[in-house]
Amino acid sequence: MTQHDPYHYQLIRRAIDRIDAEPDRPVSLEELASAMNLSPAHFQRIFSQWVGVSPKRYQQYLALGHARDLLRQRFTTLETADAVGLSGGGRLHDLFLKWEAMSPGEFARAGEGLAIFWGWFESPFGPALVMGTDRGICGLGFAAEAGADETMADLRLRWPKADFKEDPDRLRAWVLRAFGAAGGAAEPAPLYLIGAPFQLKVWEALLTIPSGQVTTYSEIASVIGHPKAVRAVGTAVGRNPVSWLIPCHRALRKSGGLGGYHWGLPVKRALLAWESARAEA
Repeated sequence: MTQHDPYHYQLIRRAIDRIDAEPDRPVSLEELASAMNLSPAHFQRIFSQWVGVSPKRYQQYLALGHARDLLRQRFTTLETADAVGLSGGGRLHDLFLKWEAMSPGEFARAGEGLAIFWGWFESPFGPALVMGTDRGICGLGFAAEAGADETMADLRLRWPKADFKEDPDRLRAWVLRAFGAAGGAAEPAPLYLIGAPFQLKVWEALLTIPSGQVTTYSEIASVIGHPKAVRAVGTAVGRNPVSWLIPCHRALRKSGGLGGYHWGLPVKRALLAWESARAEA
């Protein structure tokens, strides 16, 4: 059983849920291991393989003040990210991705004539609904807070005229690459972004934020050439259809507050904590 086995996805998800259930009380290694029906040593080894740090250290990253610490220590000025580039294509940081966008005309047709395949997959952040076309992943949502039915309805409403078909096997290889389970030698997982031109600019900017770092909504507004459109940027961030891979969780308020998150703030906190832990490791 490798560290990328679906059993471990499920185990880490349950552990994170258990930790997040009582954010004001540290949960001991022994208590977590007992809840997972594992010895403390075995559980610690699996958890550290996945997250990069011990359960105790991970809980420190889940603290509500962590977002403010990130802004102080790991703020990314997007205007200096030209080496990564707002140009699409290629490899993006630690994620093995390549992407292309639907044309404005295609977007205006609300998915008419587009075949979209979907499937449910386990992730360390709860059940993940993934959707894709022949050209790449176009949707990824987390159901831990919203629930499966609402997550499905939410993504389907993005492209109401598309033809949806359940086919997880068609998406599985892309999903494994996108979550890093296929290893760095695999072909990049393709993204197919379906959105309005302004939204695409915002999502493109999000793709330049390195893992383990954050930026602000106002910084995104400035780098896309609309410095006064902070509210509109926030709306576009919230409408990101491909969570995790387009890292909208890395956008924070200027005050250091988490801001919103379409799939629930507990999921956003878990994503930031996960990335911070792996960056430290």
